[in-house]
Amino acid sequence: MDFSFLSSYWSYFNYGVLVTIMISACVVLFGTIIGVLIALIKRTDIKILTWLANFYVWVFRGTPMVVQIMIAFAWMHFNNMPTIGFGVLDLDFSRLLPGVIIISLNSGAYISEIVRAGIEAVPKGQVEAAYSLGIRPINTLRYVILPQAFKNILPALGNEFITIIKDSSLLQTIGVMELWNGAQSVVTSTYQPVSPLLFAAFYYLMVTTVLSGLLKLMENKLGKGTKN
Repeated sequence: MDFSFLSSYWSYFNYGVLVTIMISACVVLFGTIIGVLIALIKRTDIKILTWLANFYVWVFRGTPMVVQIMIAFAWMHFNNMPTIGFGVLDLDFSRLLPGVIIISLNSGAYISEIVRAGIEAVPKGQVEAAYSLGIRPINTLRYVILPQAFKNILPALGNEFITIIKDSSLLQTIGVMELWNGAQSVVTSTYQPVSPLLFAAFYYLMVTTVLSGLLKLMENKLGKGTKN
């Protein structure tokens, strides 16, 4: 197995992983916003909104992400969007934006369930105590429920970030130049069908391992804070 190509094509992997991390960070940010909104909508008494929220979660959790990406790319036409050079890679925003949007929507469906579980884990007695003190429901949600729910769901959000890093490789189906697509470009240039892909897989493994370690440290810190 020959990895001599790294001396000439190392930058494809370095820039590719940076694009992958940027995509994943954007997806988790937007997905979290969407997930919180959906979780709150599902707690309302407005049946049509609750039904729409449940339908949204059902669709995005029940269909393959790669199918969602292809449909989004076919439906979303971002004309006259720029292509920006990022190191050795070219980021075509007419392809990048549909990918980020659809993965954010997909992630939002999963995060909404995480947020729902986090909210339900908050003891009801605290909510009742807030109401008995005359705190308005919106302020109870803001100052009592969500801060505690966020602490509960933070580890799960970190795991979602790791999952998105891996799932972002599906964007190569619409030509987004992230880590996996960068590796395939190396395959095309070097005529080595296996080694570049193995190194890309190793790169994914290293990134997710580091993030998993950081998440573990965060969980331990939160656990200590809870015990104290």
